[in-house]
Amino acid sequence: MPLRVVFMGTPEFSVPTLRAIAEAGHEIKAVYTQPPRAAGRRGLELTPSPVQREAERLDIAVRTPVSLKSEAEQQAFRALRADVAVVVAYGLLLPKAILEAPRLGCLNGHASLLPRWRGAAPIQRAIMAGDAETGMMVMRMGEGLDTGPVAMVEKCAISPDMTAGDLHDRLMIIGAALMVEALARLERDALTFTTQATAGVTYAKKIDKAETRVDWTRPAGEVHNHIRGLSPFPGAWCETEIGGRLERLKLLRSTLSDGAGEPGGILDDRLTVACGSGAIRLVEVQRAGGRPIAVQEFLRGAKLEKGMKFS
Repeated sequence: MPLRVVFMGTPEFSVPTLRAIAEAGHEIKAVYTQPPRAAGRRGLELTPSPVQREAERLDIAVRTPVSLKSEAEQQAFRALRADVAVVVAYGLLLPKAILEAPRLGCLNGHASLLPRWRGAAPIQRAIMAGDAETGMMVMRMGEGLDTGPVAMVEKCAISPDMTAGDLHDRLMIIGAALMVEALARLERDALTFTTQATAGVTYAKKIDKAETRVDWTRPAGEVHNHIRGLSPFPGAWCETEIGGRLERLKLLRSTLSDGAGEPGGILDDRLTVACGSGAIRLVEVQRAGGRPIAVQEFLRGAKLEKGMKFS
């Protein structure tokens, strides 16, 4: 028998799971998502979240509270009489009253191999740390930060040049299929949970803009992981002189390379750059106000030569 589901999510990462739950035939009583945000060049246009746009396409009622702490919001949630809430990157704290309202609890789709990388930015942090694998997990939510028992997991390899954007796109598809399977097991009363390990806990704190500048004195592997872990957003960056003026350059893709020299120094005409030890070769960059472009195209308009330097 189909479940009565409340879906809670906000970014593009959440959309495949919402769509998959609807296609599986469950009754989605409402979708909760973050309120529309100011966008546009002047910040005057209110833009609905990707989840809101998908819910409206599916003709599902949308709710956009700024908080779930009030008694009125909690009563409105309870009135939906949901069997289960499915939460994927919602972005709001769920109070105890919300967590306890659905008959079968709240399931969360989380993009890491818990207890590693609890928190806000597990995809970016896994790559920045040089992890070789991650995955998606379905867990039962509690009041702690990603501390609930785990029901299902699917692992995903992180290849050496994979960016956070690449991994994001892969995990959101994996997560959608995993959540649908979890709901199918829940329907059959066959979804079992395992308590998380107490060892190996790490926290994926939100990315701070202050940590996005590239430090060329670090080893090449760390610089490479920094670049791909922050790509495409917010983007690692550095500065260099282009056309006689200092310009900020966002670095979107790189690969490890041979070479040595002064950190930040350009070693050849392919944009191989020396690090504290070893070197990386830049593959894709973005100038301020421009679009992402391959380094070969970039170099046709920006005369960067061996001996010049990034800072």
